[in-house]
Amino acid sequence: MAFELGPDILAIQQEARAAAREMAPLAAEADECSHVHQPTLDVLRNSNLCSLMVPAAYGGRLERVDPLAVCVVREALMRASAHLDSLFALQGIGSYAIAVAGTDEQREQWLPKVANAEVLAALALTEPVAGSDLRGIETTVASDGDDLELNGAKSFISNAGAAGFYTTMAREDDRFSLVLVPADAPGVSIEPSPEVIAPHVLGEVTFDRVRLPASARLGEPGSGFRHVLATLSVFRISVAGAAVGLMDGALTCAANHAATREQFGRPLVRLGPVAGLLADSWADLEAARLLAYATAEAAREDPSAHLDRSSLAKLSATEAASRVVDRCVQVMGRWGLIRGSDIERYYRQARPMRIYEGASEVLRLGIATRLCAEVADRQGDE
Repeated sequence: MAFELGPDILAIQQEARAAAREMAPLAAEADECSHVHQPTLDVLRNSNLCSLMVPAAYGGRLERVDPLAVCVVREALMRASAHLDSLFALQGIGSYAIAVAGTDEQREQWLPKVANAEVLAALALTEPVAGSDLRGIETTVASDGDDLELNGAKSFISNAGAAGFYTTMAREDDRFSLVLVPADAPGVSIEPSPEVIAPHVLGEVTFDRVRLPASARLGEPGSGFRHVLATLSVFRISVAGAAVGLMDGALTCAANHAATREQFGRPLVRLGPVAGLLADSWADLEAARLLAYATAEAAREDPSAHLDRSSLAKLSATEAASRVVDRCVQVMGRWGLIRGSDIERYYRQARPMRIYEGASEVLRLGIATRLCAEVADRQGDE
């Protein structure tokens, strides 16, 4: 079954592809950076794509963030550069809670700057002892007179050190709240995280008696998880889009190599085992793309109703990306092992995708539960 993108999404896709083409000569350098690569940020700003991450009422392009638009943009950007894709994605991931739960003052102060990438956004969830199990968060926020006091530490936070603010999850009594923390607030300090296999802007964020006005909360006290789930409902599916872009780029490298490289008197593509690797990879790619697009389309109207499906698409696409890139390296032989080549970058970038924004093992738990519930519902209707 074909999935047809509408003219509005196709136009956005073309904008993203234009930014990807502009990024191509910068990608190898940018994707080795663990700090913001200024030329890449310039490409992103000039593209106006960040306007998709903010509602039109606050300087964005569309009435509300469109999961399908974000998905196709990330597909194009990730194919070109993981650094470019990350900068784009985090504008939405870090600011979405402001759009849905912030005060008018918070929205007016921050969202127009997010829309034009004047300010970079960050979401601070993970801690040294709390990864997938966010209920283990130890960072605290407490009322102190008319103010709030924030204490704790966050770990492996994307855009740390470059962001203008941190949307931060903290324990408040026996519940969890989100607070908006300006990066220049006294008591906020940043240290670099350990280097990872696919370089990324990461940092360790410490909050030492950070004083904030009570209005720094995003939403009501204790509503933090609800707003985090709302963010995941819109943006988890976009990870599947990025994985599709990565697969597409890797398979292009391998197919070009197999069509032009000769061994045993014929092109590699005419050798059965190599043809099998390519064919299986193309099947994985197209299946992941179809599931990603269909899920993002369903989430356009009611993202929260499709979080489990978004998890399914993310799981499918990121697991497929690891298989596809591994096969592509195998097709290219020694040429797939060259440090700094496109295929080598794709190989390193594929691995973290199975961990961030929902590790595969954690996602499987929720997906299996949803499956059993849907089967029980169907049987009850028969």
